Amino acid sequence: MNRVAAIIGGGVIGGGWLARFLLNGWDVNVFDPDLEAERKIGEVLANARRALPMLYDVALPAEGKLTFCDRIEAAVSDAEWIQESVPERLDIKHMVFSEVEKYAPENAIIGSSTSGFKPSELQEGLSRPEAVIVTHPFNPVYLLPLIELVPSAVNDQAMIERAQGILTSLGLYPLHVRKEIDAHIADRFLEAVWREALWLIKDGIATTEEIDNAIRYGFGLRWGQMGLFETYRVAGGEAGMEHFIAQFGPCLKWPWTKLMDVPELTDELTKKIAGQSDAQSGHMTIRELEQLRDNNLVAMMRALKGQNAAAGALLNTHQANLAADHTHDFKEPLQTVNRVIPVDWVDYNGHMNESRYGQVFSDAADAVMVAIGADEAYIASGLSYFTVDIDIKFLLETHVGQAITVMSHVLMGEGKKLKLYHKMFSKDGTLLATGEQFLLHVSLETRRTCEPSAVVLANVEAAAAAHAKLLDPRT
Repeated sequence: MNRVAAIIGGGVIGGGWLARFLLNGWDVNVFDPDLEAERKIGEVLANARRALPMLYDVALPAEGKLTFCDRIEAAVSDAEWIQESVPERLDIKHMVFSEVEKYAPENAIIGSSTSGFKPSELQEGLSRPEAVIVTHPFNPVYLLPLIELVPSAVNDQAMIERAQGILTSLGLYPLHVRKEIDAHIADRFLEAVWREALWLIKDGIATTEEIDNAIRYGFGLRWGQMGLFETYRVAGGEAGMEHFIAQFGPCLKWPWTKLMDVPELTDELTKKIAGQSDAQSGHMTIRELEQLRDNNLVAMMRALKGQNAAAGALLNTHQANLAADHTHDFKEPLQTVNRVIPVDWVDYNGHMNESRYGQVFSDAADAVMVAIGADEAYIASGLSYFTVDIDIKFLLETHVGQAITVMSHVLMGEGKKLKLYHKMFSKDGTLLATGEQFLLHVSLETRRTCEPSAVVLANVEAAAAAHAKLLDPRT
């Protein structure tokens, strides 16, 4: 039976929360009185269904059940997690929390997406204030992992740890904000940058596009993988952070910025900003901009994944928890790959590049190796299999977002030799490509062939014998 989450407020943020839970196998109840809620949520969910699976090299869990409810009571009565994402008005939030706590299970966690209010402010007047905690996300919630987890003095440690565990299981990063503060942590940085940007536009120094270019071509790339302090530590050279502060600290007293002042948002300034923004991005619809944003985020986060750094390290941990058990009795061909084709695997022709077929079949061979006992520990001991030949046949095009599976057959397993045959299928069972692969067992110390361990050899021989009784996959 699936775990249940309730979403109260199904706008961009609520819809993103909904998608994050739903695509991680939770059943989701949603309440939103907006007559357009189903359409709006459907559009957010369509983007999430396309983008989130592309981050991973394994399949996400089976999608949960989505239920639209006409009352808060129906949405929350069986929910383990309740996420409030209503408009940023304290009176509305108090009204919602008062209604939620009437019907929510006693052990339910009630998270608020508020970007500015402190948890103690949200908890005022509630009979169970300890159930409410700030869980502030970043858009798009279905891709960006940061959640600012902000408790008050009435939230006990057990509740905080349970919230951290649930958020982590969804592939999110709960940043525990230990002290209440208006706007938490991240938005305070964004507010500072926003204030400065408004002055630069008002004073005619830069346009919206020039400011965005300063970020995306410069420090934004550094921040995405190193953050602020690690970036400046590197800037300090071999002498490190102390040298950086000694060198650049005095300039903080210079009158560079206007961070403490805000330009008056007159009609003239508002129209100036809006006009520049239209000139910059008005040729694209919001949905097109969202897809471009998602594609870029997926590609950058997958690059970080390959380096096991920043958000990529978080993805690798979550993917390891999602990965299927590769143990097998070999009575049938092995399902060795089950995933979605990511955006960075597609070339200028609009389909998956031929090198990525090799990647798919390499991943399939890795899964076979795990199944026969040549796993990570085995490789760490200094033994492995190397591919010496592979014959790939490309039968049909494969595209971004397409779900694929690979079934692998052990054709030969004797001594140092291992021969595999892979079939790559689309979700509807259409055969997309095949790969016949020959591997030799090697010593990683000498880089030469050698005999496998007795256990691995026995597993290889058993797999080959079992698969020999099956229909030849090449026919």
